[in-house]
Amino acid sequence: MTRKESHHKEKEEIKETIDIESPEEAVDETVAIPAETGADMEAEIAARDAEITKLREEVMRRAAEFENFRKQKEREAAQSGVRMLENTVRDLLPMIDDLKRLMSHIPAEMQAMAEAKPFIEGVELIRKNFMSLLEKKGVKEIEAKGKQLDVNFHEAITQIDAPGVEPDTIVDEYQTGYTLGDRVIRHARVIVAR
Repeated sequence: MTRKESHHKEKEEIKETIDIESPEEAVDETVAIPAETGADMEAEIAARDAEITKLREEVMRRAAEFENFRKQKEREAAQSGVRMLENTVRDLLPMIDDLKRLMSHIPAEMQAMAEAKPFIEGVELIRKNFMSLLEKKGVKEIEAKGKQLDVNFHEAITQIDAPGVEPDTIVDEYQTGYTLGDRVIRHARVIVAR
C-alpha cells in the first residue's frame, strides 16, 4: 500500500468512528408537529364534511342540469321530425287536390270509353296510394260535408241559402282539409248554409 492510500484509509476510519461515537451531535432536520387537540380535529372534520356536502350538491345539480338538457334535445329532435313531416305533407297536398279534381271532372263519355279506362284507373290508383302513404304517417282528411261549422277544422269561404238545412251546416267542400295526429295541417275550405 502506498502512503497516499494509507492516509486516505485512516481518514475514513476516523470519520466512521466520529459518526458512531457521537450520534447525539447529529442535527435533526425534522420539525416536530404539535399534536392537535380533539376540538381542532373535530372542527377540521366538520369543515371537510361541509366541503364534501357542497361538492356532492354541486355534482347532483350538474347531473340534473345535464338530464334536463338531454330531455330538451330529445323533445327538439322529435318536434323537428314532426315539423319536417308536416312541411312535406303540406307540399304534397296540392298534388293530391289536383288528382282529386281530375277524377271528379272526367266526362261521363270518357269514363265509358274502353281506351280511357286504364288511364282513369291508373290516376285513381295513384291518388289512393298517396292517401294510403299519408294515412300511414298519421294524416287524415277532415270530414266536412253535412257537419256543423267548426272553426278549429273548417274555414268558411262563403254562405249560401240552402232550404231545409240548418244554419252553419256545411253544404259543400271547396278544398279538403287534413290533420296530422291532433294538429290541423290545412283547414277544410267550405261553403256554409245561412
